[in-house]
Amino acid sequence: MTNPAMPMARLGRNGPVVSRLALGAMTFGAETTEAEAHRQLDLFVERGGTFVDTADVYANGLSEEIIGRWGKQRGGTAELVIATKGRFGPPAGSHGGSRRAVVRAVDDSLRRLQLDTIDVYYMHGWDRHTDVEETLSTLGDLVRSGKIHYLAWSNVSGWQLQRIVSTARMLGVPVPVALQPQYNLLDRGIEVEVLPCAVEAGLSLIPWSPLGGGWLTGKYTRDSRPVGATRLGEDPDRGVEAYGRRNTERTYAILDVVRAIADRIGRPMGHVALAWLLSRPGVSSLLLGARTAEQLETNLGAAGLELEAEDLQALTGVSAFTVPSYPYQFLAEWSEMRVWDELGCHFA
Repeated sequence: MTNPAMPMARLGRNGPVVSRLALGAMTFGAETTEAEAHRQLDLFVERGGTFVDTADVYANGLSEEIIGRWGKQRGGTAELVIATKGRFGPPAGSHGGSRRAVVRAVDDSLRRLQLDTIDVYYMHGWDRHTDVEETLSTLGDLVRSGKIHYLAWSNVSGWQLQRIVSTARMLGVPVPVALQPQYNLLDRGIEVEVLPCAVEAGLSLIPWSPLGGGWLTGKYTRDSRPVGATRLGEDPDRGVEAYGRRNTERTYAILDVVRAIADRIGRPMGHVALAWLLSRPGVSSLLLGARTAEQLETNLGAAGLELEAEDLQALTGVSAFTVPSYPYQFLAEWSEMRVWDELGCHFA
């Protein structure tokens, strides 16, 4: 039974209904111990969460194992939607989107998760060495055999997503129900091509890094590099949220608006950032990743928050970004991409 305080949404046109806040398990077995991961899982379910997301590459498979042991201890996960991903490993001999790699990866994930079927299976990225027809044909076989319920993809460009959708339809394979991209107030790049393509094709968006690696909680400042037990404190040059990359005037202009709204409505900054993202076209759920149950509990407090239209407009305006003049601004000026207006996407 779900908690009425936790909103729900459907993935794609025919996918499962899931909680609008999902539990991302990338920290499990790496930054988060098994006992603490089990605390997070218990809290998440207690608060009405139904959507748990992991990947075979997280902690080299340990994240899946932790979820599998938790599910076994509680007598099953039938009321939950469990998602995992394959593409990058393990094992080392099964990387990529080839038939051999995908079949081995799915079987290994099922074993680690202690499941008979994976509810939502993502390809974790594009494989330029394997024709997508081979990947989709294999995934279709796995759906027919009962090892996967629904397909999804992560980390692709607009043309790659369209190729996936078109090829699936050509082969008679189920079209993916969801796409998992990076998306937040600091990085709205998917709005140029990927988001319109996903919405047109009927895929739901499940953003990762909805808080920009912690930036949108207000924890980082202009004048001091991060230190201590935080993601950037341990590695300030980490990935897309690296301190040197995001320590910009644009970032702090966005944070100023987020902070002003948060102060006025009496909420943490993170709640404001999450509520804005959940209001975006196509976004059905988003991934909450945390080191501790206390951090997770704070973010779960955003469930059900809806911002006023004026606040949404202010956040969208301050986070607007510049796109190349051709073809995007050219098309916008000639009203050939009205879909951007329909989706509420505005560029500086």
